[in-house]
This record gives sequence, C-alpha cells and structure tokens, in this order.
Amino acid sequence: MAKLKLILSDFHLGKGKRLPNGAMNPLEDFFHDHRFKEFLEHYTQGPFEDYEIESILNGDILNLIQIDYHGHFTTVITESVSNHKLQHIIEGHPVFFNSLRGFLNHPKRSLTYVIGNHDQEMLWTSARSLFENAVGKEVNWKNSYYHIDGIHIEHGHQYESVNRVDPTRLFLTEGLPEPILNLPWGTLFTIQFIVRLKLVRPAVDKVRPFRHFIWWSIFHDTWMSLIQGTKLFFYFISTRFSKVRYRQSSLKQTFKILFEASVFPDLSDAAKRILRSPEVHTVVFGHTHVYKQTPIGDEKQYLNTGSWTDIITMDLENFARRSRLTYVRVEYNDVGKAIPMLRHWIGRAPLEDDAFGI
Repeated sequence: MAKLKLILSDFHLGKGKRLPNGAMNPLEDFFHDHRFKEFLEHYTQGPFEDYEIESILNGDILNLIQIDYHGHFTTVITESVSNHKLQHIIEGHPVFFNSLRGFLNHPKRSLTYVIGNHDQEMLWTSARSLFENAVGKEVNWKNSYYHIDGIHIEHGHQYESVNRVDPTRLFLTEGLPEPILNLPWGTLFTIQFIVRLKLVRPAVDKVRPFRHFIWWSIFHDTWMSLIQGTKLFFYFISTRFSKVRYRQSSLKQTFKILFEASVFPDLSDAAKRILRSPEVHTVVFGHTHVYKQTPIGDEKQYLNTGSWTDIITMDLENFARRSRLTYVRVEYNDVGKAIPMLRHWIGRAPLEDDAFGI
C-alpha cells in the first residue's frame, strides 16, 4: 500500500491575527492558515488520493503559553485554564482546524501529536478531547517522542535545561486545591517576561543571531534596552529567592540555565547520540526554528523541520525577514524502507494579505 508521513512543527498558533476590537494581535506568530489548507489539500487529491497518510505534528503547534486567561498571563495552569486558552486558539484559526478536519475525513488519514514546550498544556485529558472535537478524529498523542520505521521524532526541548520537563512529575498537587502543570523555567520566563516584552517588541523572539540583536538594541533602542535589562536582572533575583517553593530556582540551576540558554539552540549533538542506536537511521527535531539536513555517517541523518513562523536574520550575508514553510516528507520504497526528506512548501502565493503578517 502506498503511504506517506508528513512531519511539521513550530506553527505557534495564537488567538488569531486580529483582536476582538479589530487591531492586529502582536502575540500572533502564525499567518499561513490558507497555505496550510492548500498543503493538506495537495495531499488529499490527485496521485495521493488513495495513499495512507499520517500527519505528525511535532510540538509547538499551539502557542498556549502566550495566551492570556481573562486578560492576564498566569503560571498557575489548571485544566480549566488550558481549556479556556485552547478554545480561543480554535476560534482564532478556523481555517487551520477546518483544514485538519477535512484532511482527516478519510479512512486512510491519521494524526499524531508530539507535545512540545509551548503546548505542554496538551497533557490534560480534556484539552486533548477539545482538540479532537475540533479536528473531528481521535489523535495519537505522544508526551515525549515518537519512534516509527527507524525514525525518531521528538520536539527537542528536553535537551535544554531551560525547557526540560520532568517526565516523572508532570503535574504539581501537593498543598494545592487542584493539580497544576509543572512548568520548566523557560516556560515561566516566557509567561512572566517574554510575553510582556513581545507586546511592545513583537519580533524579539524571531531574531537570530540574538547577540546581534542585543548590540543593535543597545545602540538604537537604548532606553528600552536599559528598562528591559533592569527588569531582567530583578526577574532572575526573584526566581532565586521566590517564596513559592515549587517556583524556586537554585543558584546552580540558574547558572546552568544562563550558560545553556539560546533563542536558537543547536540540537545536533543530541541527534548524534540518538543515532548511535542501530534501530534509528533518522532523527527529526523541531524546536530550533532552523531547518536542517545533516548527514551522519553514510546511512544516517539529522533533519529539523524548521518553523512556519517568521525568522529575522541579522547576518549580513542573508539579512532578511522571511518565512520558509519547511516540513519532512517520509516516502517508502518498494521494500517498505522509510526515506525521510526535508521539503519546502511553496504553493500559490495569495494575491494579498495583511501587511502586519508579511
């Protein structure tokens, strides 16, 4: 039977491009709903009509940690809080969810969801049910990784101290009226600091190399740099001496986080370690937002799906703001061996769009 697997990651869906008052949403990162619709339609017709196709969403499809709860951004995330935020994402991206529903309305189509650090809230059972109702089909949920046909598929955040989730303690319950998510330091930092910074500087988490952006800000956005630098200093102090015991960060952990922290981490070493297993010939990560295809030896490879969000590069040789809609397509040869390839979806350019999202 002819079959394919389509692996995508890091869409970062928010509440939609526009706020209820009609203004543009500075926290929205995904502007390619119609391109995604076109992408799925391509794989449901013509030569692919009778294929068995599995779509694999490899983490951070939903940007739940940057969604407010009744106007404020909370780090106390209960099941009901997550459901409230997820409902706003579903309402803000009807084309995306209707496209998935149409794609899955076929007996040979399936969906697997590997959870990342921005959509950790999909660990809740009721949030999964809400998502499945939106797409019209049961989803194959994976909390950490997905291994199939010699391919190791994982979001990648577990290889950073700053974003690593404790798999043995996903929820906090002791002394609490109801369970809450056990959030890693990076998620707490994003909710408590980065989100507020994005409201005034929406592109702050899209620039690479980030060190160039820091120097540019010091010389060209000096006052804002001083204000945010001061806030950042006091934020680190507050986490070191937090009165909330399950939100504390030890001094050792704080320095480890600072040493490892990177807006665009390199996961090549982690991929090489996984590829030592004789059962694995390909590692597919997301998380870095930087697409990559790296041969490892003669018969193995590391692929990164990149992101369908904007990247702003400050390197002079390729200075630009751009989106590259990359994904991994897994084909199968005549003897059933999986052959993963990094692909770039081009499609048909729309005639017009909101200038904010270009």
